[in-house]
Amino acid sequence: MEKPQTDHHSSLFLTGTILLANMDYSSLMDYAVKALIGGAIWMGFKIAGDYISEKTRKK
Repeated sequence: MEKPQTDHHSSLFLTGTILLANMDYSSLMDYAVKALIGGAIWMGFKIAGDYISEKTRKK
């Protein structure tokens, strides 16, 4: 009699499904929006800092 083979991916998929089923999606969406806004602000400051740095380096 053969033992049924368990696939690593299927057990990982099952674990992920169980974890995602218990998530609060409204707070996750709030976090995602805040992260995108924060990332955009950080990118703006980074680009402005690089521009000012390059401008002062050329003088």
